[in-house]
Amino acid sequence: MHELQEAYGEELELFRIWMKNQGMTLSTERAYLADVRQYLATLYPGSLERTGKLDIMRYLSASRERGAGDEARNRKLSSLRAFYRALNEMDRLHANPAALTPKSRQQKNRIPSYLDEDQLQELFGHVEGKHRERNLSILLLMAYAGLRVGEIHRLNAFDLKPDGTLSVLGKGRKWRYLPLPDGLVRLLRRMEDDSRVPARPSKEQPMFVSQLGRRLSVRMIQTIADRTLLRLQGERPELAMKKLSSHKLRHSFATMQIRSGTDIRTLQELLGHASIETTQIYTHIDNAQMKTAMERMSAKLPELRESRPR
Repeated sequence: MHELQEAYGEELELFRIWMKNQGMTLSTERAYLADVRQYLATLYPGSLERTGKLDIMRYLSASRERGAGDEARNRKLSSLRAFYRALNEMDRLHANPAALTPKSRQQKNRIPSYLDEDQLQELFGHVEGKHRERNLSILLLMAYAGLRVGEIHRLNAFDLKPDGTLSVLGKGRKWRYLPLPDGLVRLLRRMEDDSRVPARPSKEQPMFVSQLGRRLSVRMIQTIADRTLLRLQGERPELAMKKLSSHKLRHSFATMQIRSGTDIRTLQELLGHASIETTQIYTHIDNAQMKTAMERMSAKLPELRESRPR
């Protein structure tokens, strides 16, 4: 580790600065840096100026041999693409060999796991403890507004507007504006009143705070969701073997929207996806909807007479 820092310390520091300016979350920064350090260890003591596509392919092949699947391999490649892009933009390098390296083909239209509405209702019944309303608000924002953990972490009290619209700072520092359901707005306002702590001079007013009045960490938000999901799994044998996490609640939101007839473009805006291709995975969740849509065509078909041979 010390040798890597000696050899590539400047590049790693430039990458850190670049990621912060891009508005990446702390967890993303850590994951990208871990991948890049792993890659640099395979290069050491070589110079980055002399690296090429072959070096990257060797690293990715070695990762696969150690058990990395397509998803993990593609994440590592994304880390390297970001690393080289950062060095390009910071005038440290003039080429990006990672940009020329193809991603692994993953299984298309893989259906994400999610909770149905009955399971969600039961989940909310398992929210307990001193901070019940705060924790319930967090879970509802995931399951009924589709927020990511990092987006909840960044929320300030003033992001909830008088008309019930929530301003959400998403990935890539892009804002989206969600008109929340009335019941959720009332719960958030009540939660804020109950958890209010003496104000400190600050430009920020975190919506979700710890017992000490500090902004609730990403890790704590994940823990709140994970512990509640574990309690649900203890009651639901069919969920016992499922890998549930906070992100599955966002999947549940997207699933409910699709099943309610929300069009794909609107869902893209609600989820804050940069590409509609990311959103389209949810269109394959419910084949029954596709059948219903095609059945509507029956009434529109012209009368087809059987042709008789002459």
